[in-house]
Amino acid sequence: MAISIKSPEQIEKMRIAGRLASSVLEMIGEYVVVGVTTEKLDQICHDFIVNDLKSIPAPLNYNGFPKSVCTSVNNVVCHGIPGEKKLKKGDIINIDITIIKDGFHGDTSKMFMVGKPSVKASRICKITQECLMLGIQQVKPGIHLGEIGKVIGTHAKSKNCSVVKDYCGHGIGLGFHELPQVIHYDDGKIEQSPILESGMTFTIEPMINLGGYEVITSKIDGWTVTTKDRSLSAQWEHTILVTETGYEILTIREEEKSQHL
Repeated sequence: MAISIKSPEQIEKMRIAGRLASSVLEMIGEYVVVGVTTEKLDQICHDFIVNDLKSIPAPLNYNGFPKSVCTSVNNVVCHGIPGEKKLKKGDIINIDITIIKDGFHGDTSKMFMVGKPSVKASRICKITQECLMLGIQQVKPGIHLGEIGKVIGTHAKSKNCSVVKDYCGHGIGLGFHELPQVIHYDDGKIEQSPILESGMTFTIEPMINLGGYEVITSKIDGWTVTTKDRSLSAQWEHTILVTETGYEILTIREEEKSQHL
């Protein structure tokens, strides 16, 4: 199956879906406090997506996933299931939002810090965000997709961190997960990776660990992915459009616009 090139009409719908997804992350920030449960955060996001945005939370019942958002705390890499666990001072949490509006998906995530984070926690969040932005800045027509992962992997390694290899970014549009797969490290096959064209849409979503890259999936719930060595992990994600001259971040938040992204 080929990588889909979005029409101008489809791109406009992707812009709308992206803006709505980013608005959920802007909304939820004030609720990420000591003592709140991740289930409560999920409920607030669900109600906002359904009632305010008139949209569909894509993760809910996706391949059996039981909640509307993913909440990944501390050493949880991704796909954390919201539950009764209360956030405590110093926790870091990734909230991953995907919404469907008018058939099209917007997918984005952000790290939140609960109270004052440790130096290690603050560091992994910052490095991972840098990895995302460096990856995004490579995007333009004519480059190999693998250039994105090469830059991300190089930056993570320079900071003595590791890139999770088991999960990747993905094409997105009418489907939640479309082609291509967007890996976040140099797999040695950059020249064989797809060449970017204007109209492609995909996510970049590096998961970076303070320790080793190896991860394990919970045998209890079948979803929760944690670092094998229990080191802290962080992730940031945006949905990206390849434009004729470069890129457009479809899920950019107001707080980021002042940073000239």
